[in-house]
Amino acid sequence: MSRQVRVRVAPSPTGDPHVGTAYIALFNALFAMMHQGVFILRIEDTDQARSRPQYEKAIFDAMHWCGLSWDEGPDVGGPCGPYRQSERKEIYQRHCHQLVERGHAYPCFATAEELEEMRMIARAQGKWVGYNRRDRNLSKEEVQRRVTAGEPHVIRLKVPLEGECSFVDGVRGEVSFQWSEVDDQVLLKSDGMPTYHLANVVDDHLMDISHVIRGEEWISSTPKHLCLYQAFGWEPPQFIHMPLILSPNGQKLSKRKNPTSIFYYRDMGYVPEALMNFLSLMGYTMSTQEEVYSWDAIARDFSLERVGRSSARFDSQKLDWLNQQHLMHDLSHEELWQRIKEWALDDETMKKLMPLVATRITKFSDFIPSVAFLLSGDLTYTDADLAVKGLSPKQVACLLYAFMYALEQEEAWDKDGFDRLSRSTAAQYGVHHRKQVMPLLFTVITGSKKSIPLFASINFLGKDRARARMKNAIDALGGLTQKEERAVQESLCQGTTPAFWEAHTSEKQRGEKSTSSQLRGETPQRYTQKQT
Repeated sequence: MSRQVRVRVAPSPTGDPHVGTAYIALFNALFAMMHQGVFILRIEDTDQARSRPQYEKAIFDAMHWCGLSWDEGPDVGGPCGPYRQSERKEIYQRHCHQLVERGHAYPCFATAEELEEMRMIARAQGKWVGYNRRDRNLSKEEVQRRVTAGEPHVIRLKVPLEGECSFVDGVRGEVSFQWSEVDDQVLLKSDGMPTYHLANVVDDHLMDISHVIRGEEWISSTPKHLCLYQAFGWEPPQFIHMPLILSPNGQKLSKRKNPTSIFYYRDMGYVPEALMNFLSLMGYTMSTQEEVYSWDAIARDFSLERVGRSSARFDSQKLDWLNQQHLMHDLSHEELWQRIKEWALDDETMKKLMPLVATRITKFSDFIPSVAFLLSGDLTYTDADLAVKGLSPKQVACLLYAFMYALEQEEAWDKDGFDRLSRSTAAQYGVHHRKQVMPLLFTVITGSKKSIPLFASINFLGKDRARARMKNAIDALGGLTQKEERAVQESLCQGTTPAFWEAHTSEKQRGEKSTSSQLRGETPQRYTQKQT
């Protein structure tokens, strides 16, 4: 391999670091080590509405906790910087305008409403759903007139209209797509910011990336990227698409259904060696067929020939077993105690706990029982624990899901957010905040009807564990179907309740709900669903 191996992982700082990021970073790092190459961390923060500095810091912290380090990146520098896409805006704009000048891209003036109308017509006619390319062949004069007039527009890539795109994937071999099934991708948005596709290709070229190792979900985007490489006259990298990680039921991993944050697993007391061991098993089979191994062992063994093609399911029971193996066989008793202290029994943690328990214990032996729920993993709930007077189990599950979804929409996982949104959710569903909602939340979060302050407990647990407990409680109540979850989300945006809520409401409850809402005079809050 004459060309130096240079690989990258490029997470977006729009939320908590995802286990999928660690999964892809792991295999990029292994590949770089295998070839004495360079591993780069790049921050893809072109989504200015959702990107946050604290999320970028969280990426660094999470990757370091996983045992990963990189040769180039925003925090360590390097010869190909800057490594934040938000700092490379002019680079993307310059390259995009080159494509327009060469006839490989064009301004598109279609509005969001017009695009939706195109999709509706295409669906009704049973045709391929995408942009109908109406502005693809506008004259230079017409384009200039509309640009000068200040019409908002994006820049789209001119994708071939016929033939096929074929490329060799490092895992799957030859892959082909019909160009007729590939949309004229937006490259530059109306605000001048690049889309993922343009920024990705430009950065990979300028940073001399030799191999793009990413998730299988990006296979369908590869033709667009190869089209861009050809339009620029650049040599494309080798593409390697890793198998997907799915939830236990075979669906996409979702934070509302499965804990996906790396910090969740850190805070639950998993060791990073076990988590990385587990993630490697999602896409790789050791030549020895063993399942418990160290980072050094897989680094010595690694070969693309043993990367899987089939999606793997995130089996938390397997992760538990692996973690136990690492605790039993990798750590001495002294090291185990040191790790436990670092996990939750250090001075910083105790400083947070003391104000919560100082006035609630009468002797030292009360301390452990009073804080056990804060240091525990998942809680177990009985039907009686989650029973709310006047509500069916389905309604309680609906109420919890609505509250959890509202917290996520506003990213309000703190004391103020819990207080405000629990009140708003209670008002929307016509239930009593103090008598029905608060006791339920106490039980879900603490495992008891009474405990140390609820909101302080939530701050201590953090959103990942708090969300997991709400999700587990919803499951204990019988859960909600995907259709019911979507109905809850839509109803929150509309300030109403979903139809299935009313289907579980008795005539007596309807009368009580109407009366209580009038007495409180509360107005339900509406939520604007995030666009992803």
